[in-house]
Amino acid sequence: MYTTIAEFIEEWSQEAASTQKVLDTLTDTSLQQQVSPNSRTLGEIAWHIITSTPQFLSHFGITIDTVKDSATVPSSAKEIAENFRKISADATESVKRQWTDESLKQVQNAFGRNLPNAAILSLLIKHIIHHRGQMTVLMRQAGLKVPGVYGPAKEEWSQMGMEAPTI
Repeated sequence: MYTTIAEFIEEWSQEAASTQKVLDTLTDTSLQQQVSPNSRTLGEIAWHIITSTPQFLSHFGITIDTVKDSATVPSSAKEIAENFRKISADATESVKRQWTDESLKQVQNAFGRNLPNAAILSLLIKHIIHHRGQMTVLMRQAGLKVPGVYGPAKEEWSQMGMEAPTI
């Protein structure tokens, strides 16, 4: 758990960069990919990450601009990626300006549990990681090359002169 805002910002920056790498790989056509008829499309999941970030922070007392036209998923992958770039930077600046290291110890009700703000910020990051994982599965189904996040993706092993693990 974070004890300083700087610790949160460091992890947020790393995870936001990984998410940005995934979003920058999307194509307009891939946005329609879905795992089943009644589930979110790849574009809807990406847009959910973007629109839910300021909603999440606002819910817990951080003032941050919301996304314009948040109910309408853009048909442009570039627009989605650019929106995340802005939202992730806004999140960094808003947390830095509005909370202190002491603020991280304050407890709030979060989804039926009393949690310190440090744990709430951790939930935000885990939420993005969760949906980023969903996106990578749909990206493979859409025929996109998935960028490595915590290590090389299948296609990246050969660029390192190695074979991808089979298991």
